[in-house]
Amino acid sequence: MKHKPIRPRLWTKDFSCITVATVLSAIGGEAMNLPISLLVFDQTQSTLLSALILVCGMLPDMILPILVAPLIDKGGKKKWIVGLDVLLATVYAAMGIWITGHAFSYGLYVGFTLVVGTISVFYRLAFDAWYPSLIPVGAEQRGYSVSATLYPLVTILMAPVATFLYSHVPMGTLFLVVSGLTVLSCLVEGCIREVRKAAEEAYTFRQYRSDIREGFAFLKREKGIRNIYTYMSITQGASSGVEVLTQAYYQTQPWLTVTMLGFLKSAEMLGRVLSGLLQYIREVPVRKRYAFTKFVYTFYDTMDAALLWMPFPLMLVNRFLCGGLGCASATIRETAVQSYLPEDMRARINAFFNVISSVGGVGFYLLAGLLGQVLPYRLAATLLGLTTLVSMFLLIALPAKSNRPVYEAVRKADQPD
Repeated sequence: MKHKPIRPRLWTKDFSCITVATVLSAIGGEAMNLPISLLVFDQTQSTLLSALILVCGMLPDMILPILVAPLIDKGGKKKWIVGLDVLLATVYAAMGIWITGHAFSYGLYVGFTLVVGTISVFYRLAFDAWYPSLIPVGAEQRGYSVSATLYPLVTILMAPVATFLYSHVPMGTLFLVVSGLTVLSCLVEGCIREVRKAAEEAYTFRQYRSDIREGFAFLKREKGIRNIYTYMSITQGASSGVEVLTQAYYQTQPWLTVTMLGFLKSAEMLGRVLSGLLQYIREVPVRKRYAFTKFVYTFYDTMDAALLWMPFPLMLVNRFLCGGLGCASATIRETAVQSYLPEDMRARINAFFNVISSVGGVGFYLLAGLLGQVLPYRLAATLLGLTTLVSMFLLIALPAKSNRPVYEAVRKADQPD
């Protein structure tokens, strides 16, 4: 009689602690990010200045990761995680104390965003390198499913709460509360055990430069990968720009409120969560991936263009469907692209995608801000949506010969004999 293999226990002390700390950090981030964005627009009435704040948060991601990664790899990760959270809590507390007795200063929030963005680069690198070590061997899939579900769930719960807090709680108090949550996260992280490993050889600039050249050569050969990454940079950047314009629209229309904006964000996150659960049950067949993805891209871009012309209930439906379909297409794209890329090339090509996405995000944030200054917000959002729709036909639909093999790629180990 065969017995089912015993599944490794996932919820060890270390995994439980990192999960609790992650939840605390996510709650603090959601409680702070949206109110800051709302405050900047309320005080400046400028979509451009609001977009610049978001750009400042992204700038460190375009510069620091390559320089920072070797430092993170040399030592223990726990000291980085705990130390950076202590620093972040201090920054939040100092900001809360200062703004309580002073008038709004745009330059202060620009500086704050740059500092927090810089700390976040270090933190994410250390966290991503440490997290796999905290998942028990054999429980990796369940561990990553937990981490993948946390952010959408926290967003669903916190988006309406954040808008309520912005309307009813002073910003100085919010900063102090988030500082306290970050301190709690530090205490929980301090309970995690860390097994020290020998430091690896430093990653030199000469090695990095050689890898960059090799990656460029691969991208030059692979038109399908180039098309997909270029389109994703455009559509993700444009969607971020639509978010800026949507927020401004909600803050300037008498029939809409920031609380309703919070529910709009929650509707999209709910769609993502349900879509993620559904994908565990039913997969899109390999030969239907390309057609399904084209449908999703067309639908999503059209919905972005039409969003602000709808009544609020249909806006909720719009974001729910886009969240669900967007999550499904992202899973298909990641599965296909990572299966298509050679194993020894994945990290470099993925790094290119991160850089391209950051550049696209910054460019479209600025474009959205500028369009919002000269055009009605609804029209500006529609133009961005139509831009992504056109790019989808040019980069995804028309070059089918180059793109289809990527979307229908299957790892050799998974192919039948």
